[in-house]
Amino acid sequence: MKFFLSLKILDTCVNCDVCEPVCPNQAISLGELIYEIAPSRCTECVGHYDTPQCVDVCPVECIIVDPEHAESQEILLEKYRALTADQTNKLEANDA
Repeated sequence: MKFFLSLKILDTCVNCDVCEPVCPNQAISLGELIYEIAPSRCTECVGHYDTPQCVDVCPVECIIVDPEHAESQEILLEKYRALTADQTNKLEANDA
């Protein structure tokens, strides 16, 4: 079974603000000093894009895989489905 890893942002982050808005799972937020990625929300963009969007846009290449959060493709897809179901339910509640 092939395993993928959640991503993490290194302390070389310059807080340029380009990664947060491209994350389709809202996994990136400004931490105390630098941006941080919530492993519980990071799917490496599985289900949305072919490549992690935050990595693609980062000008200082400070986003790397986090060896402490290994997940299979199936787990990432399950997480994607759960996260998008939550978003769909919120949108439907707002429309009611």
